[in-house]
Amino acid sequence: MILKQLKTGFLVFVLLTLLTGAIYPLTMTALAQKFFPSQANGSLIRQDGKVVGSSLIGQNFGDPKYLWGRPSATAPIPYNGSSSGGSNLGPLNPTLRNIIEARIKKLKNADPENITPVPVDLVTASASGLDPHVSPAAAFYQVPRVARLRKMPEGEVQKIIRRYTTARFLGLGGEPVVNVLRVNLELDRYGNKTKS
Repeated sequence: MILKQLKTGFLVFVLLTLLTGAIYPLTMTALAQKFFPSQANGSLIRQDGKVVGSSLIGQNFGDPKYLWGRPSATAPIPYNGSSSGGSNLGPLNPTLRNIIEARIKKLKNADPENITPVPVDLVTASASGLDPHVSPAAAFYQVPRVARLRKMPEGEVQKIIRRYTTARFLGLGGEPVVNVLRVNLELDRYGNKTKS
């Protein structure tokens, strides 16, 4: 009786191992490669045949001529993909307040003439610390600075931001977002076109 149960248990173990450890993952990988190849391979963005980033992972743009993304709380460096996570500082923590005040000061120093309120996603990190998007409000807040430093008309910067704004999913879920990397790559392309 025990041998029969052991044999049955072993066969179920082997069958489930094959099914969940080999057949299912290989099938899902094949389907993803067939129907969603970009997403299955990391949503990589290429420029001139070279990978410059992913549309799903934020990057650090410190130069004021670029659109700045949502701050990152990853360690030991910002936007560290191997260390995803937030700061875990609560809203009443004085350290968080000091960090936010420093971020506001940096934004105001980069564009002293901009007196509009700073959008919250420009001064608070996301839970992952790798958010590649900002809200349209955060993107448009930065237009005067980016346009001035690039010597571009503000309307052109706004056009680029609108081009890389993703609407709500099916018009219902989530909020509209702007992909920071895609906007910055387009800003560089615009600058290269006007130079030539």
